[in-house]
Amino acid sequence: MLNAIIIDDEQKSCENLKILLEDFCKDVYISEMANTVANGIAAIQHHRPDVVFLDIQMQKETGFDLLKKIPLLDFEVIFVTAYSEFAIEAIKFSALDYLLKPIDINDLQAAVLKVEKKLLKSTLKDQLEILMHNFKMESGENYKLAIPNGEGLVFIEIKNLIYCEAQSNYTKLFMKDGKNYLVSKTLKEYDNLLSKYGFYRIHHTFLINTREIKKYVKGDGGYVVMSNDQSIDVSKRKKDAFLKSINISNVF
Repeated sequence: MLNAIIIDDEQKSCENLKILLEDFCKDVYISEMANTVANGIAAIQHHRPDVVFLDIQMQKETGFDLLKKIPLLDFEVIFVTAYSEFAIEAIKFSALDYLLKPIDINDLQAAVLKVEKKLLKSTLKDQLEILMHNFKMESGENYKLAIPNGEGLVFIEIKNLIYCEAQSNYTKLFMKDGKNYLVSKTLKEYDNLLSKYGFYRIHHTFLINTREIKKYVKGDGGYVVMSNDQSIDVSKRKKDAFLKSINISNVF
């Protein structure tokens, strides 16, 4: 099932497309319909769709303005437009899909099928490989983690992950090699996934790999210095449990 959002400033156009999708594309679920760029961004951040049906011209802004404001484009886009030859030409050169109003049912079904195939092809094989790799590992410290990005998936070894930082509904991952990844998952999701493998949430904003701590500096909550020399505060209320978890007596 594809999780979809429709963004169009014309309510009638939104409703018409929704009806067509419900009647002729049974594998598509419409999470929300938005009628402005701001509302569209909020809907994307909240629902994390697989595909966005995006009107090109919306009042004083465009669908392209919306895309520029999204920090992580980890969804497919099907543009919807009634005109603008220039925009259509640009879309064709980028190999993205578009639908002309009034929407033809066959074109709609073809565009949806293309998204489904693209999502399946780009991730399934790699995901199965990672699954088999992790099955073979005797220790969770050697697990690999699939990180979604705009092009598909990046696979990282969790032992090379220094810490994770919450950024609204996203999480930023900081690696030993200096790279970082912005991912459309909450820090709570990574906490649930990684806490069994040496990671500890020392603050509502940070989840750290305890094996990558260089030192702990005392204070009300104190702070840790990580292997990349980043200093991260420890929440005062988490201090005792954190120090206990890394086998340090709370003598501060």
